[in-house]
Amino acid sequence: MSKKKIIFGLAFLLIGLAIGALLSVRLDVLEAALPLEGFRMEDAIINVADTTGRAVVSISIEHTTKIKGGRRYYFGSPFSGSPFGGGDDVFRKFFDDFSGEIPDREFKQMGLGSGVIIDAQGHILTNEHVIDDADKITVTLPDGRVFKGEVKGKDQRSDLAVIKINAGSLPFASLGDSDTARIGQWVVAIGNPFGFAMENPEPTVTVGVISALHRTLGGRGLSIDRDYNDLIQTDAAINPGNSGGPLVNLKGEVVGINVAIFSTTGGYEGIGFAIPINNAKRIISRLTEGKRIVYGWLGVTVQNLTEGLAKYFALPDKNGVLVAKVLENSPAQKAGIKESDVIKSLDDKAINNVRELLSVVGKMEQGRKVKVGLLRDKKELSLQAEIGERPESLEEEAEGSPNIPAADWRGLEVQDLGGENTLRFRIQEKKGVLVVGVRPNSPAEEAGIMPSEVIVEINKQAINNLADYGKVTQNLKGDALVRTPRGYFLIKSGE
Repeated sequence: MSKKKIIFGLAFLLIGLAIGALLSVRLDVLEAALPLEGFRMEDAIINVADTTGRAVVSISIEHTTKIKGGRRYYFGSPFSGSPFGGGDDVFRKFFDDFSGEIPDREFKQMGLGSGVIIDAQGHILTNEHVIDDADKITVTLPDGRVFKGEVKGKDQRSDLAVIKINAGSLPFASLGDSDTARIGQWVVAIGNPFGFAMENPEPTVTVGVISALHRTLGGRGLSIDRDYNDLIQTDAAINPGNSGGPLVNLKGEVVGINVAIFSTTGGYEGIGFAIPINNAKRIISRLTEGKRIVYGWLGVTVQNLTEGLAKYFALPDKNGVLVAKVLENSPAQKAGIKESDVIKSLDDKAINNVRELLSVVGKMEQGRKVKVGLLRDKKELSLQAEIGERPESLEEEAEGSPNIPAADWRGLEVQDLGGENTLRFRIQEKKGVLVVGVRPNSPAEEAGIMPSEVIVEINKQAINNLADYGKVTQNLKGDALVRTPRGYFLIKSGE
């Protein structure tokens, strides 16, 4: 027994020594790796600031706004009707001689932003909203030199623009590949926050990580003015004046153009957004040449599927996009696409969400014929559509007649289109009923419907006016599928 105890003791001792040695080696490795990684990170950021930072410029713009004058109005003299006579004529002549017409007035508005030099000839990439409506553009280089900027091309939908300065042999940034960006990757935001308030032309750098990819801002569908459907989200600090500046990886390559922040206070809260540089690379050459950017267009408003909507339409999953509206005389209407269709593919390429549809259609050339795979009433269909050119304006005129609000149905208070509310909410629909109130904690509120929505369809029955609304909702039982220009909503019965 004593021999066995000795053997077991020695075995445990050897195992303990082995584990201890492994832990020691592991700790030594970590202790060596952590300082080295920190040192390399510091060197990388310094290198980005010293190299790419030299290609980041400050952009200031001036825009002159004119306010029309007019005549000063004469309301009579204190001697009007005086027994002395001539009071009005004398005072009117005095008023006109010394007052007369109010001259037009001009006010100068200032704007600030950033940009990044993309070639040695002085072409600078920035946001379209930074230089929009500018009468004068001034570009300040990090070395303090000042140049007049000239707009070469701009595109509102992508919110990108190229301006040029007359200077040569300039340092310029290298454009990277935003498709290889990964969540958690370290990035550096470079720009001129708060512009000339710092009284220093050198740009500032902030460091963070890529927090998310393919983020969407703004409205839904294909009819918004700017396409913010595929953005990089970062927690690198982006402040006013950073717009148009680059988001850079640790190699010094531009992976995005800073465009917006999300804030409840107007200040930095750790959520900033950048346009992927690959989106910009696709159109930079056309912008530089001053050519108009053309986007493919189907003419539909679409939305992502929720679990409730997928269940209602008896779909196996949430992949695909739901057609909420088909515009008149659009390629989609001519192809036979209808509201409540679910688009599943284009030319046999799967379409899983709105972002994918926007990206694929937007890059297609006008006149190209595509096969649209969709589901309609649980049946698979294949239609052929010819891609059109996206119109610059998709606005519609609104008309209607006022009416009193309808009685509460599932928490909704609605009225006919027309009148003060239609004007106040800038309603563009010609048919439907306007939501003017949503009762708290009601089925309608839980579904996501808000005041100012226009209901145009309930359970696939057209709602042209208040009379239609009353007929459809009067004896409606079970869940109700409600369509508005913003998309479909499933209102539970509450039973």
